[in-house]
Amino acid sequence: MTPFLGEIFGTMILIIFGGGVVAGVVLKHSKAEASGWIVITFGWAMGVTMAIYAVGQFSGAHINPAVTIALATIGEFPWSRVPGYVLAQLLGAFMGAVVVWLHYYPHWQKTESQGAKLAVFCTDPAIPHTPSNLMSEIIGTFMLVLGVLAIGANEFTEGLNPLIIGLLVLAIGLSLGGTTGYAINPARDLGPRLAHFILPIAGKGESNCKYAWIPVVGPLVGGAAGGLFYRHVFIDGDSVAMTIALGVIVVCLGVDFIVEKRWSSRNTASDQD
Repeated sequence: MTPFLGEIFGTMILIIFGGGVVAGVVLKHSKAEASGWIVITFGWAMGVTMAIYAVGQFSGAHINPAVTIALATIGEFPWSRVPGYVLAQLLGAFMGAVVVWLHYYPHWQKTESQGAKLAVFCTDPAIPHTPSNLMSEIIGTFMLVLGVLAIGANEFTEGLNPLIIGLLVLAIGLSLGGTTGYAINPARDLGPRLAHFILPIAGKGESNCKYAWIPVVGPLVGGAAGGLFYRHVFIDGDSVAMTIALGVIVVCLGVDFIVEKRWSSRNTASDQD
């Protein structure tokens, strides 16, 4: 199998398990209906694990443009191969979403909530707040890439790495996923969102395309930052890099605080009108 096909099938497996568990929990008359957030996060974690087991030997199982670009940013992956990997990941995510749609075919008609149907395919913020939603995706993906690189630096019994990375994704979902649904993967969100837009899903409603840039830009920024942070602080032990990183965090917090104040003031004024 070529790396291109490996990324297609790996990302498709991820979405079949990940989108599938969400569908099982939120769609009506599923035997897993209303089984909760723990089930969803565990299903996604196992989807990541199985995807890496399936195609790791062929492509390295990036299954995520944020990971691919982060590795290229720190010199661990050639930039010339990035476009092919990203295209494969988007195709695989789209295909996986189609499989989920077909698998749960009769349940779409039985489910009235348009939001529930959209949630099967892509993420949506618990509280719409652009600066905070973007920051959530940056932080979540920062921790993902930092964790993946740290795990790869350790010695494990052969074959356990995919399981440990799956547990990392489980931890991110449990700890950080409650705000935006933790896309932490542009392909995971954009590919299925396009599928939701195109497929004849019964009573599907809007695809919330105005939000779609956040789970793309946030993970790309967070992933690159996580890779650079690991390389310069964990590997090089660069105190200057640590200082810069802390400074960036302080600036980001300050910007978020200022934007939050303006956001709140604008919304308050709108409510009064």
